[in-house]
Amino acid sequence: NTSTGDVDNKEMSSEECLIVILHQLIPLFIFIGGGATMSALYLGRLALRNPDVSWDRKNNPEPWNNLEPTQQYKLFKVNMDYSKLKKNGPDF
Repeated sequence: NTSTGDVDNKEMSSEECLIVILHQLIPLFIFIGGGATMSALYLGRLALRNPDVSWDRKNNPEPWNNLEPTQQYKLFKVNMDYSKLKKNGPDF
């Protein structure tokens, strides 16, 4: 007898085979969907909060000139205290 426990060696129908394959692919869909969502959110953050992007050229043609020296606009700060920075350039 070559059977192991309660497992029957029967043929699976195509629907059952598809369900088993899709069940195994669920983690892949979760990680790909999560990565795509995080990429879209980061792209939106760059488009809306980055001072290099100018959406309103008539009222604010150079938004990078309106930044305070203590304003953090990067996503991560690594060993940087923005409160102690001084403005080096002239006012425009």
